Amino acid sequence: MALVLCKGETDMGWWRVVGVLMMSMMGSGLAQETGAIRLPPPETAGGMPLMQALKARHSTRDFGSKPLPPQVLSNLLWAASGVNRPESGQRTAPSAHDWREIDVYVTTADGAYRYDPPTHTLKRVVAGDIRPLAGVQDFVATAPLNLVYVADLDRMSGASAEDKAFYSATDTGFIAQNVYLYCASAGLAVVVRGLVDREALGAALGLGKHQRIILAQSVGYPAGGAK
Repeated sequence: MALVLCKGETDMGWWRVVGVLMMSMMGSGLAQETGAIRLPPPETAGGMPLMQALKARHSTRDFGSKPLPPQVLSNLLWAASGVNRPESGQRTAPSAHDWREIDVYVTTADGAYRYDPPTHTLKRVVAGDIRPLAGVQDFVATAPLNLVYVADLDRMSGASAEDKAFYSATDTGFIAQNVYLYCASAGLAVVVRGLVDREALGAALGLGKHQRIILAQSVGYPAGGAK
């Protein structure tokens, strides 16, 4: 069962619809097993030329309160780590040994979700607002969107502990830079962050011992500049 949300949904209304329908599915026992939010297909044409996006790329810590519309969220997550070669399932960001060990978690005012690239869906993992746990700076709690990059070390078969730490950090960096470049192209504010209470956030997300939070990244419209 999947919820299809189309481009025409209003910003706040979209997240409210998500919350109501997911709560309904939870009450029926379906959400934990099959509940998913299907994102609109990503827009993969157009955008800012690469050299201009590189010139515009920068970090900011001032965010407006406006949530990202469904289409922008879809584009952002596809740019981060979406499938760009359907025949092989390979992604927009490289991965050592094709481990695909980095999961992208999304925290919003309505809950936390795990992005599933093969189906381009969001799978809810936590109900309620856990954004304050996604970092220690004040702006994190009110930024419309915090991405959390989690390495599943069990997928890194044959790697030593040192290689797991090195390659998971490297692969996260590729994803975070994809997000930076998309945000530059789309006029979004963004900053990548390492200051995270990993124990508290990991517990809130229900992570296992084989999963490690690497970085987080806040995204939203610029303060006073939302369109």
